[in-house]
Amino acid sequence: MADQYLSVKETSEILHCSEQYVRQLLQQGEIGGERISSRWIVASESVQYYCTKAKGEGLDVPDHGRHSFSKPSLKALSFFSGCMGLDLGLEKEGIQVLLACEIDAAARKTIETNRPDIALIGDIRNYSAEEIRQKAGLSTTDEIDLIVGGPPCQAFSSAGKRQGFNDERGNVFLTFIDRIIELKPRFAVIENVRGLLSAPLKHRPHEMRGSGFPPLSQDERRGGALIFIIQRLTEAGYSISFNLYNAANFGSPQQRERVIITCSRDGQKLPYLTPTHSEKSLYGLPKWKTLREVLEGLSEDNHHFVKFPEKRLKYYRLLKPGQYWKDLPVELHQEALGASFYAGGGKTGFYRRLAWDRPAPTLVTHPAMPATDLAHPEADRPLSIEEYKRIQEFPDDWIIEGRLLDQYRQVGNAVPCSLGRAIANMLLTSLRGETHLIYPDFPYSRYHKTDDISWMAEMGYIPEDQVMQLSLSLAR
Repeated sequence: MADQYLSVKETSEILHCSEQYVRQLLQQGEIGGERISSRWIVASESVQYYCTKAKGEGLDVPDHGRHSFSKPSLKALSFFSGCMGLDLGLEKEGIQVLLACEIDAAARKTIETNRPDIALIGDIRNYSAEEIRQKAGLSTTDEIDLIVGGPPCQAFSSAGKRQGFNDERGNVFLTFIDRIIELKPRFAVIENVRGLLSAPLKHRPHEMRGSGFPPLSQDERRGGALIFIIQRLTEAGYSISFNLYNAANFGSPQQRERVIITCSRDGQKLPYLTPTHSEKSLYGLPKWKTLREVLEGLSEDNHHFVKFPEKRLKYYRLLKPGQYWKDLPVELHQEALGASFYAGGGKTGFYRRLAWDRPAPTLVTHPAMPATDLAHPEADRPLSIEEYKRIQEFPDDWIIEGRLLDQYRQVGNAVPCSLGRAIANMLLTSLRGETHLIYPDFPYSRYHKTDDISWMAEMGYIPEDQVMQLSLSLAR
């Protein structure tokens, strides 16, 4: 997406502001672009990033402790909570979240509106383990059953500079690991993007690699960040299990792939999550849920959505459900894509109408960016925030606070509730000492060698002759 550009007019329509204000943002460096002669061209990736960091007004919520004095049988603490998609999934299976940790103003307001009785804190770096316990209403001897969190993923995302732990957001990740070790929960769950599997611990600029430079150290090689996390947690006595999971395999009407790391204080390796659905009905499982199923019954009135620029609607009106730019008349391809026509890749996000009878693609933080369009299958508009909530499996009455762009950002970044339920079910099955349901060789995602055993072997940390033995022990 870094190679896609917008005009000042298109940018103003996306940001819902004047063209003059866009020029001011460009001059101040708030969004990236380039001046060619007398006009600006704007990097679309920088517009998306600007949308993600935009703060709502009047959303200030102070940090506070838990207002309830009851202590449930299963207690969880949530960090980098966002609008609580993962937490809702846990709650549906009986694991109660006592504390949320979030710095985004709109997300904090969302948490406060929907769960006013739980503790709410801000920057994790400002709180010691003891202070976190106090805010959650827990004594030094109270057992914490679970800590969950999805640290900011931009440092490891495939878009951008991928600086890993050199990035300030990566350093927050390390603080999260420290708090897990200090708070000693029975279980810990870490959620992140696929880029974590290949991110280095230390980033060396590309211009300082190759001939004439020292070879990459272990910390600078791909996967170094995850290796460091594994070492820190195993040294503290935790077992580690992870895989890359497509949320559609767990009942979500969305193909969203995330790394889920599960840790157990007793040192016993936890199994992989148990799928409930399959694209091709493997093991007799029901097929993936579709967009049609999840939007069924949603009122067609009072939808809130951003708008496509009029010149893009010209092409959308020619497309049917499930189609994209390649389904336009051939003579319109170059006209529709402009300079992007000559870029590499399939460009599947351009002029993309969602299909009724498939899960939605991964929701993004803005549904009307040129390279990641998420258009309604039939209506000439992007998906509404109401449809976003259904796809991410939030209850219709779950209030998302902030401006419309704040709402899209929160829901677009959320973990689907069904993935939270799958995590909870795996942990509860382990606590009860019951046998886990295992589906050998199940395709958890599109990618290969993303489970901990295969990944460690690929990285050279497990000899190949031990991989089969470990795999068999997991299947028992």
